[in-house]
Amino acid sequence: MIDEYHTVWSDSCTEIKVQGSRFIGEASSADSVESAERKLEQIRKREHAATHHCYAWRIGQGAEMTFKYSDDGEPNGTAGRPIYDVICGADLTDTLVVVTRYFGGTKLGTGGLAHAYSDAARLAIEQAGKVTKYLIARAHLTLEFSAYDRLMRAAQTLGANTVDSQFAENVTLTLEIRRSRLEELRRIFIELTAGKGQIDIPSAPSE
Repeated sequence: MIDEYHTVWSDSCTEIKVQGSRFIGEASSADSVESAERKLEQIRKREHAATHHCYAWRIGQGAEMTFKYSDDGEPNGTAGRPIYDVICGADLTDTLVVVTRYFGGTKLGTGGLAHAYSDAARLAIEQAGKVTKYLIARAHLTLEFSAYDRLMRAAQTLGANTVDSQFAENVTLTLEIRRSRLEELRRIFIELTAGKGQIDIPSAPSE
């Protein structure tokens, strides 16, 4: 199971100049369409005097991935799609890139525009950096105290984190773990508790 993805490490803001026009590239993380739209609107308000705010975002993983791009008044296919292609080429998701243009008086032509927007997007992504993140599942476990220490050692080996623990007649735990390691956790849990413990894994793991 593939349970890792890449996004930008931090927000960035860069600028290039092409024949008098300023292209301000900004890359930021966005884990939802609402977040991307909110950040886009903030840039539009801040750079309200600009000629164009061209952008692309790519959000989610696998079958749930969604994307959008816009030329914002530039000739069709010269801005939004080139920005989107740079995001895809960097294998990023949960990422928004906005390239704001202040027109400098010289028309660049369709090829020149596509190159300028691509270069601005690429520079913004390079400055933002890249980070690997993992899809996480949450498991709820109930077991006898005698098996607790052994389970926690195994969970630590698998990189699981304890979200909650309660000690009464039995121990009740909530663990977070990479999705790809979930079945191994289940196997170890059943083995350590001799099938007497209870493990509950929600059908929709959290991210």
